[in-house]
Amino acid sequence: MNIRNIALLAAFSTAIIYGVSYTVAKDLMPTYVPPFALIFFRVFGAAILFWITSLFVKKETIDSKDYFRILIAAIFGTSINMLCFYKGLNYTTPITASAIGVATPIMVMVFAAILLKEKLVKNKIIGLVIGLVGAFILITYKHDLKQVENAILGNFLVFVNAAFYGLYLVVVKQLLKKYHPLNVIKWMYLLGVFFVLPFAYPELIAIDWDTMPQIMYVKLGYVIVFSTFLNYLFNLFALSKLKPTTVSVFVYLHPVFASMYALFVKSDTLSLVKISATLLIFVGVYMVSKPVQKN
Repeated sequence: MNIRNIALLAAFSTAIIYGVSYTVAKDLMPTYVPPFALIFFRVFGAAILFWITSLFVKKETIDSKDYFRILIAAIFGTSINMLCFYKGLNYTTPITASAIGVATPIMVMVFAAILLKEKLVKNKIIGLVIGLVGAFILITYKHDLKQVENAILGNFLVFVNAAFYGLYLVVVKQLLKKYHPLNVIKWMYLLGVFFVLPFAYPELIAIDWDTMPQIMYVKLGYVIVFSTFLNYLFNLFALSKLKPTTVSVFVYLHPVFASMYALFVKSDTLSLVKISATLLIFVGVYMVSKPVQKN
C-alpha cells in the first residue's frame, strides 16, 4: 500500500471514528457521565496524550505574542465549543447532531470574511443560505422535538459548537503555519482543562463510579483516545500527504457513519425530513468549499 492510500485510509478512519462517537457519547450521557464531566475527561486525557506525543517532535519556542492567540484558540476550540456540543448532544439525537456539525465549513467562511476580510462571491453566499436553511430545518424538526425533551435547545447548541469551531479554525490557521501542530495543540488542551473544570467539577463529584458498568469505562476511553487523540493524529497525517480539499470531502461521511451506527444500535431513527435537510447542508458546504475559478 502506497503512502497516498495510507493517508486516504487515515482520513476515512477519522470519519468512522467521528460517526461512532456521537452514539458512544450519547450512551454515556447523562446516566453515567454528565456532559460537562465527559468534556473534562476528554480534554484532560487528550492533554496528557498530546504532551507525551509532543516529546517526539522538535521543541519550539513560542513567541509571547502568540500565547494570546493560543488562548483564544483554546477557548473556542477545546472548551466553549465542546461545552456546547456535549450539552447539545445530551438533548438531541446522534444523527441530527452529526448532520448539523457538517455546517462547520460554512461558519469558517463567515468568520474568514469577517476576520480575514476574505471576499464573498455569489455562489458562496448562495451556499451559505442553503446550508443554513438545512441547519434551521434540523434544529426545529418537530418529530425530534416531540421525541426528545429540549431537542431544539440541543440542536441549537450543536450549531453554536459548529460556529465556535469554525471561528477556532480561522484563529488557529496562522499558528499552524508557524509552529508544529502538536506544539500548538498541547497548549490548547492544557488551557482547555482549566476552562472546562469550573463547569465540570459539580458533575465530576456526582459520578457514581461503583455502579457504572464496565462497558461504559470502555466507551469513556473511546471518547478520549479515539474521538480526540487518534482522530487528530490521523487527520494531521492525512493533511500532510493529501490536499486539504481531498481531506475535507471526508467530512461528508461523518453523518453517514453516525446514521449507520445509530440505526444499527437502534439509538436513533431516520426520516425524509432529516435526509432532505442534511442534503441541503451538504449542498451548502459543497458550494462554500468549492474553489473560486479565476478569470
